[in-house]
Amino acid sequence: MTRICVAGGTGQVGREVVRQAVDAGHSVAVLSRNPPPAGASGRVGGAEYFRADVTTGEGLPAAVGGADVVIDCLEGRSGKARKNFADGGARLLAAAQDAGTARAVMLSIVNCDRSSAAFYRSKAAKEHVYELSGLQTVVLRATQFHSLLAMMFGAGSRIRIIPVVRGSRFQPVSPADVAAMLLEAALEPAPVPAAGPPHRVVNFGGPESKDMADFAREWKRATGVKGKLVRLPLPGPMGRYLREGLNLVPDARHGNETFRGWLENNADSL
Repeated sequence: MTRICVAGGTGQVGREVVRQAVDAGHSVAVLSRNPPPAGASGRVGGAEYFRADVTTGEGLPAAVGGADVVIDCLEGRSGKARKNFADGGARLLAAAQDAGTARAVMLSIVNCDRSSAAFYRSKAAKEHVYELSGLQTVVLRATQFHSLLAMMFGAGSRIRIIPVVRGSRFQPVSPADVAAMLLEAALEPAPVPAAGPPHRVVNFGGPESKDMADFAREWKRATGVKGKLVRLPLPGPMGRYLREGLNLVPDARHGNETFRGWLENNADSL
């Protein structure tokens, strides 16, 4: 049995990592600024929850104590959290080293170092912290989640349009598939010291790459929502990122769950 500390274990992917790890019989510690109370729907039975904050370091020693590996699913989408994202990663890794943890695995985004968008830059900066940490580290760069497309389509449908970014293709991936890959990276045998550097980056994408409009049509069929597909330009860094296909990793290992399959499995929450 492996002791796994999941930082950000109450988020979309983190919660799935916790569930899969508990189901596999591992000992799981969940690090969160606001752990769900006992009995709450977001709390996974069999996991141990710790209140901790990587922006201050408060609670980190207790959360990572005894952990063989740390899986970092934290997000810093805006404001102070994004500004301190890389520093928070450094605090987490320092606490892990002090606790004798051998390995850390970080969830990131494909080609984040090739985008000037602030959120993506923060991911790239944190990746650099992992690379220099001295621990065995793995950065898993995933494509965008199925839920992102569903959220975009749902938001537009409120005004009877289904927005499609002009000139964009997507290769969305299931959070459950990403969680499984994070666990695989966390539990793989330790590398032979002479085999290479202790840090590596792995790309992970969904099983299909299609025009955004094709995914929009699938979403409409699954939800029954009415609305006109409208191709819209997306200016700025994210527009360039998508138009250049930097959100795609066609040669990477692929997840299993298609967008249509994900829609079917999440029909009650769409």
